[in-house]
Amino acid sequence: MFSGGLSIWHILLVAVVALLLFGGGGKISGIMGDAAKGIKAFKDGLKDDDSDDKKAKKDPEEPKA
Repeated sequence: MFSGGLSIWHILLVAVVALLLFGGGGKISGIMGDAAKGIKAFKDGLKDDDSDDKKAKKDPEEPKA
């Protein structure tokens, strides 16, 4: 019934699933690429906010007369 070994069908099934997930023009690889771009943009936005805060503290607004 179950011999504990991997047959050629098991290996082919794993290869097809890996190809769909990580390459081959699949939709999942495109989604993962878009998610990575979104995370990078979010991190860049956080860096910009931090630099704006530091600049505001460094250059206080001039008092109005």
